[in-house]
Amino acid sequence: MIDFNKTKGFICDMDGVIYHGNYLLPGVKEFVDWLYRENKKFLFLTNNSVYTRRELSQKLERLGLEVPEEHFYTSALATARFLKEQSPNCSVYVIGEGGLINALYDEGISINEVNPDYVVMGEGKTYTLDTITKATNLVMQGAKLIGCNSDVSGPIENGIMPACRALVSPVEMATGKKAYFCGKPNPLMMRSALRLLGCHSAETVIVGDRMDTDIVAGMESGTGTVLVLSGVTDRATMDTFAFRPSVVFDGVGDIVKAAESSK
Repeated sequence: MIDFNKTKGFICDMDGVIYHGNYLLPGVKEFVDWLYRENKKFLFLTNNSVYTRRELSQKLERLGLEVPEEHFYTSALATARFLKEQSPNCSVYVIGEGGLINALYDEGISINEVNPDYVVMGEGKTYTLDTITKATNLVMQGAKLIGCNSDVSGPIENGIMPACRALVSPVEMATGKKAYFCGKPNPLMMRSALRLLGCHSAETVIVGDRMDTDIVAGMESGTGTVLVLSGVTDRATMDTFAFRPSVVFDGVGDIVKAAESSK
């Protein structure tokens, strides 16, 4: 069992943990209030590449939570940092929204639809038959294929929607090339998160709703792992995996209850 009172840092997923679409999940306000009250370091770490940090901060504000921009890190930011470190001043053909495009521009990466070094794919409304056809042919011509994250689906208010891994699959199948994914559970993103937190893995927990990204990312990075059942994973799904989270809760509000009961 994790002693949440002694835990210094919290890395929290967002979709399925904090909200579904535009609906704040039960216990979230109490959890965030507790993080502030107990002076915990925390970072919202999302594989969603659609939004910028500012947009995520504003979304939580609309839902009744005040969380400054520095508390967010996305797979779009992780992808842009990876590309800058691998190939400074490279060019990309991108399928994605403002969060991804802005992150790429901020790292000095240019957009190129003719002969890019990389094809970079996230989620968003720019995903069409025309754009994946363009991406397919650019990869066939030598561009390297990059996906922002390996999530197959994500929770929304009335069900699920296809996520980045599912959207990249047609290009992989058509070209025979495999994408490299920069988001969770990639250790590069977890190391960036721990660095931003200023915490060692042994004094940090990750809170998420996915066994295949959040929990495995925490387990392989040496953090404690908290699976919440408010997103895409239920107990039956959890039992299909060979590894286990440190703790399983219905939602993040249970973290506060556990901390208060152990004082």
